[in-house]
Amino acid sequence: MNLILETEEHTQLRSAVAALGRRHGRGCDPEALWTEAAKLGYLGVNLPEEHGGGGGGIAELSIVLEELGAAGCPLLMMIVSPAICGTVIARFGTEEQRRTWLPGLADGSRTMAFGITEPDAGSNSHRITTTARRADDGGWVLTGRKVFISGVDIADATLVVGRTEDARTGKLKACLFIVPRETPGFTRSRIDMELHAHEKQFELVLDEVRLPADALVGDEDAGLLQLFAGLNPERIMTAAFAIGMGRYALDRALEYARDRQVWQTPIGAHQAIAHPLAQAHIELELARLMMQKAAALYDAGDDVAAGEAANMAKYAAGEACVKAVDQAVHTLGGNGLTREYGLASLVTAARVSRIAPVSREMILNYVSHQTLGLPKSY
Repeated sequence: MNLILETEEHTQLRSAVAALGRRHGRGCDPEALWTEAAKLGYLGVNLPEEHGGGGGGIAELSIVLEELGAAGCPLLMMIVSPAICGTVIARFGTEEQRRTWLPGLADGSRTMAFGITEPDAGSNSHRITTTARRADDGGWVLTGRKVFISGVDIADATLVVGRTEDARTGKLKACLFIVPRETPGFTRSRIDMELHAHEKQFELVLDEVRLPADALVGDEDAGLLQLFAGLNPERIMTAAFAIGMGRYALDRALEYARDRQVWQTPIGAHQAIAHPLAQAHIELELARLMMQKAAALYDAGDDVAAGEAANMAKYAAGEACVKAVDQAVHTLGGNGLTREYGLASLVTAARVSRIAPVSREMILNYVSHQTLGLPKSY
C-alpha cells in the first residue's frame, strides 16, 4: 500500500521553506524574514490566485509556519494576517474588500490583526460585549474593548469581532468589521508581557468608532459561520506553530545528546535520556497527523468536521510542544537555561500553545459535548 500523506508539491514546499528558515535561524530579524518569505510567495500561499495568492489552502500555509518554527524563526503574524483575516475576507468579503486587501496580505506588504478576546469574555465568544449599531448615514458605530490582540501596532487594520442586534429577535449576533489602525476612537495600549516576542500584545478601546457601511465583512446575518471560518484556520496554524517550536527544541536536545559525554559515552545512549526524547518525537508526529487531517478537511470545505479536527490538532500540538521543550531543557541540564543554547525562553513560549487562542480545558469541553455527546457543564 502506497500511503501518501503529503503531495510532491507539499514536500518541495517544506524543503524550500526549511532552507529559508535555516538561512535566517533563531534570533533573526523578523521583518527581513517576513519580507523574503513574502517575496518567495510563502505568506499568501493559501490565498486565491486571482488576488495575488498561491491558490493553495491552510495545508500549505501550515507547512510554511511549521518549517519556519522548526528552524527557530516562526512568524506569529502568519496565524493572524493570511490565515484568519485573509481566509475570512477571501470567503466572505465583497469583491471590493478582496481587491483592496488580499493582494497586500498575499505579498506581505499589508498585514491585518484579529480582535476577538475581551477582558470579561475570555473563551466565551457568546459574551462578547463589543457592539455595533447602525449610524444615521448607513455606516456603523463600534463600542467596546479587546485584550491580548497581537501586532496591532504593525498591522494596517484589525478585523474586529463585534455584535449587532437582530431586528427580528432582539438578540445579539456576531459580525466582523475592518477597522483601519488610525481610525478616530480606536486606541491601543501595550500589555507588558513576560514573554518577549516581536509581535506585541495590546488592549484595544473602541470609543464610538465610526466606520463606513462597507467595513462590514460578509453577511450581517451569517453570524458564527463567518467567525468560525477564521477560528478553524487559527487553531490549525497554532498547531503548526507549536509543532515547529517542539521540533526546534527537540533538534537542539538531540544534537546535545549525541555529543555530550559524561561517562565515556554520549548521554543519548542512556535510555533515561533517549526514551523521553523518542516519546517527544512520537507525540509531535501524532500531532502533525491530526493537523494534516484538520487542514485537509478545512480545505475540502467540511467546516463541521474541520472544527472538531482543528480543536484536537491544537490540543495535541500544544501538549506535545510543552513536553518536547521541557524534555529538551532537561536534557541539557544547566545549559538548557543559558542564553547560549536558546531553549529557556521557549519554556514560557511553549505554554502559550496550551492557552491561546483557546485553552486546553475549553477544547476538552468541546470534545466532551460535541464529539462524545456528554451534557454541558456551563
